[in-house]
Amino acid sequence: MKIKYDRGVDILMLELSDGKIDYAEEAGPMIIHFTKDNKPVLIEILDASEFISGVTKISMKTKDREAVEI
Repeated sequence: MKIKYDRGVDILMLELSDGKIDYAEEAGPMIIHFTKDNKPVLIEILDASEFISGVTKISMKTKDREAVEI
Protein backbone atom coordinates (compact mmCIF):
# COMPACT_ATOMS: atom_id res chain seq x y z
CA MET A 1 0.00 0.00 0.00
CA LYS A 2 1.19 3.51 -0.85
CA ILE A 3 0.05 6.59 1.05
CA LYS A 4 0.30 10.09 -0.43
CA TYR A 5 -0.92 13.46 0.80
CA ASP A 6 -1.52 16.48 -1.43
CA ARG A 7 -1.39 19.53 0.83
CA GLY A 8 -2.52 21.87 -1.96
CA VAL A 9 -5.95 20.24 -2.19
CA ASP A 10 -5.95 18.51 1.25
CA ILE A 11 -6.47 14.99 -0.10
CA LEU A 12 -5.04 11.81 1.42
CA MET A 13 -4.66 9.00 -1.12
CA LEU A 14 -4.37 5.34 -0.13
CA GLU A 15 -3.25 3.25 -3.10
CA LEU A 16 -4.31 -0.32 -2.32
CA SER A 17 -3.15 -1.96 -5.54
CA ASP A 18 -1.87 -1.12 -9.01
CA GLY A 19 -5.03 -2.37 -10.74
CA LYS A 20 -6.59 -0.40 -13.58
CA ILE A 21 -9.32 1.95 -12.36
CA ASP A 22 -12.66 1.40 -14.09
CA TYR A 23 -15.06 3.49 -12.00
CA ALA A 24 -15.36 5.39 -8.72
CA GLU A 25 -17.98 5.86 -6.02
CA GLU A 26 -18.30 8.62 -3.47
CA ALA A 27 -18.89 7.58 0.14
CA GLY A 28 -19.12 10.56 2.49
CA PRO A 29 -15.74 12.32 2.52
CA MET A 30 -14.15 9.58 0.42
CA ILE A 31 -13.94 8.61 -3.22
CA ILE A 32 -13.22 4.93 -3.76
CA HIS A 33 -11.87 3.82 -7.14
CA PHE A 34 -12.54 0.23 -8.30
CA THR A 35 -11.45 -2.16 -11.04
CA LYS A 36 -14.08 -3.60 -13.37
CA ASP A 37 -14.07 -6.63 -11.03
CA ASN A 38 -15.23 -4.38 -8.14
CA LYS A 39 -11.90 -4.52 -6.31
CA PRO A 40 -10.84 -1.28 -4.59
CA VAL A 41 -7.68 0.26 -6.06
CA LEU A 42 -7.49 3.76 -4.59
CA ILE A 43 -9.19 5.62 -1.73
CA GLU A 44 -9.14 9.40 -1.71
CA ILE A 45 -10.04 11.11 1.55
CA LEU A 46 -11.26 14.64 0.83
CA ASP A 47 -10.63 17.41 3.38
CA ALA A 48 -8.13 15.00 4.91
CA SER A 49 -6.85 17.28 7.67
CA GLU A 50 -10.39 17.74 8.99
CA PHE A 51 -11.14 14.01 8.67
CA ILE A 52 -7.94 12.95 10.47
CA SER A 53 -8.49 15.56 13.18
CA GLY A 54 -12.00 14.25 13.80
CA VAL A 55 -10.84 10.62 13.93
CA THR A 56 -8.06 11.54 16.35
CA LYS A 57 -10.45 13.38 18.68
CA ILE A 58 -12.88 10.45 18.69
CA SER A 59 -10.17 7.87 19.33
CA MET A 60 -8.71 9.87 22.22
CA LYS A 61 -12.12 10.04 23.93
CA THR A 62 -12.87 6.31 23.74
CA LYS A 63 -12.10 3.73 26.39
CA ASP A 64 -9.49 1.03 25.76
CA ARG A 65 -10.59 -1.58 23.22
CA GLU A 66 -13.91 0.16 22.59
CA ALA A 67 -14.95 -0.08 18.96
CA VAL A 68 -15.59 3.25 17.28
CA GLU A 69 -17.70 3.74 14.16
CA ILE A 70 -16.59 6.65 12.02
